[in-house]
Amino acid sequence: MTTAPGEGTRRAARRWLEHLHVADIPRLRSLFSHHPDYSDLTPVQYADGLAWLLRQGLVASNGRPLVRVGVHERRDRTATFNIAEVQWTPAAEAARRETGTAGEQAVIRLLELSGAADVVHMAALSDAYGYDVRAVSRRGAVGHIEVKATTDPTRLRVHLTRHEYEVMRRDPDWLLTAVLIGAQGDALNVVTVSRDWLSLAAPEDIDRHARWESACFIVPDHVLERGVVCADGRRLVSDAVAPFMPVWGLSEGLPKVRPVAF
Repeated sequence: MTTAPGEGTRRAARRWLEHLHVADIPRLRSLFSHHPDYSDLTPVQYADGLAWLLRQGLVASNGRPLVRVGVHERRDRTATFNIAEVQWTPAAEAARRETGTAGEQAVIRLLELSGAADVVHMAALSDAYGYDVRAVSRRGAVGHIEVKATTDPTRLRVHLTRHEYEVMRRDPDWLLTAVLIGAQGDALNVVTVSRDWLSLAAPEDIDRHARWESACFIVPDHVLERGVVCADGRRLVSDAVAPFMPVWGLSEGLPKVRPVAF
């Protein structure tokens, strides 16, 4: 059984992914070992982070990363020193949209491979629905799927708009699926986030003159289920089709699957 990596190992893995696109492993090993900006982690943690990426197939044996952490997903270390961070650039926005579209298309492919009776790409029609894909399984299970795609295997962060949140509250078929996207636009991992947890974790409006319109959720592993799962437990993507990788704190020995027939 493969256990989930610790926080330090995940932070180290993320740094490897951020830098392997511009430098090779020996140079980065030297950088992480000697540059003061990276001294918050130990050489052992950096070694464990790289070993974890290699085991999961996220970095090839030649050092080529198979997941590209987007500019828009990077955390600026200067934030530790309370220096303002500019988070939006045209390139970051284009990368974010590309990743999002790849996630939606990946979920649609998985639904079709699972034999879904009806699949509609709602986001291609309008953003007004509050979800991206409508699907009906062969057995009649309905899912209004909001897809959140990421290229970061070390931590699952999703941004939810107020509109998406309100649709979740009134639509029993709404569900949130997170997808880890590989460098080729394929799905490396697919999970469903607990609606109950989202409801509890969402911010509250504490003043009638102000309300939140978008929120970032740092999603813990214990509220995730493998695959695309309806609120009633029925699965829209079969276990044989759904990819799984022990990322985001998940363990290979704890697949987070309820025994519900497809």
